[in-house]
Amino acid sequence: MANPRLRGWRKWAKKDWAIAAVGFTIILFALTLLFDSRNPTSSSSSTFNLPSNHLIPLTLLHRAKATGAFCLDGSLPGYHFQKGFGSGSNNWLLHIEGGGWCNSIETCEIRKRTALGSSKYMDPLIPFDGILSHQSSQNPDFYNWNIVKMRYCDGASLAGHPESEFKNGTKLFFRGQLIWEAIMSELLSLGLSKAKQALLTGCSAGGLATLIHCDDFRAHLPKDATVKCLADAGFFLDEPDILGNRTMSNFYHDVVQLQGVAKSLHKNCITEMEPSKCIFPQQIIKNIRTPLFIVNPAYDFWQIQHVLVPAGSDPDGYWRRCRLSIQKCDSTQIENLQGFRSSLLKAVGKLQHDKEGGMFINSCFVHCQTWMAETWHSSNSPRINNKTIAESVGDWYFNRKVTKEIDCPYPCNPTCYHMDFTQPS
Repeated sequence: MANPRLRGWRKWAKKDWAIAAVGFTIILFALTLLFDSRNPTSSSSSTFNLPSNHLIPLTLLHRAKATGAFCLDGSLPGYHFQKGFGSGSNNWLLHIEGGGWCNSIETCEIRKRTALGSSKYMDPLIPFDGILSHQSSQNPDFYNWNIVKMRYCDGASLAGHPESEFKNGTKLFFRGQLIWEAIMSELLSLGLSKAKQALLTGCSAGGLATLIHCDDFRAHLPKDATVKCLADAGFFLDEPDILGNRTMSNFYHDVVQLQGVAKSLHKNCITEMEPSKCIFPQQIIKNIRTPLFIVNPAYDFWQIQHVLVPAGSDPDGYWRRCRLSIQKCDSTQIENLQGFRSSLLKAVGKLQHDKEGGMFINSCFVHCQTWMAETWHSSNSPRINNKTIAESVGDWYFNRKVTKEIDCPYPCNPTCYHMDFTQPS
């Protein structure tokens, strides 16, 4: 299914995502401009909604100076906050921004000159859409909650540590863990400490950060609060590429080593195996005690392009069109993609047997799906068993029904959005 509102994503993907090393790509989800002309369906007059063009200002964390919680370049971290209202006044939703990682001094130096490494380049005003929206038509279960978007500027899923910083004059700050702690401290003082219900979410690298910090988030909130976590497109697989190389494993090894990420990973895991293995979600979920929901496409284009078929693995270009559009894949390539889907389903197997866990694994060629109205909750959103992602997450969070939705294999679902990077933007 094509959608003109996603053309900006395609254009951005083709031109400007290359920041990380060894052919890896950073996803800088700068989709805020895509929705300026939206005319959302009006909600009933009995429900209060903020204006659809309402922009949320960036708040810089000035108290971070005291703890040294800095972005890669030494600037202050930040977040966007929209206060809740009505029945949602004591409920909180925190969303961690995504945008890849840097795995070397060189790629972190590049990154610190972008909004993914410095608040100097962050947009001062952004719209909240999808799961962040205060429109009940877009976000029926969470629209009136206190909603926060945490900006991502450390390059290691908010898990870097200053002990790993270089002392040779290189001006890079590895302070992701401190940023997480500092933002949490500020939000707790703003009312999060009295939350009745709370949900930690994140997209891509922010989804991975959600998994890393999920139990810590739970530990900071009242014992009688309902606290859960949702990772969107953050379930990165420890799988070999088409040549049998462990490209993603090697990349994560470099990230973990560079920024001292092991200190933020579960101790049970790092005592049993190489710490860089413990950053993979398949290992993280073994130790998470907080109820968890996974939203992930079975054919995540980022993972297909960087885990299964990274650029260096296809020197002859056989996969060139397929890795850019699933609709351009031949039968042999589709067979490979079905194998990748099987690996994902095996990796999330623990959640299938967890009575408090939930999942929505659709068969779309897309990446993050929760923070755009088009994929989160609209008349044209992807569905499984006639449920949108928003409806499925709501059913799980509020215990309305068990939600473990696994789609049939591609190309069975006509409601899917399939990104096509071969088309002109």
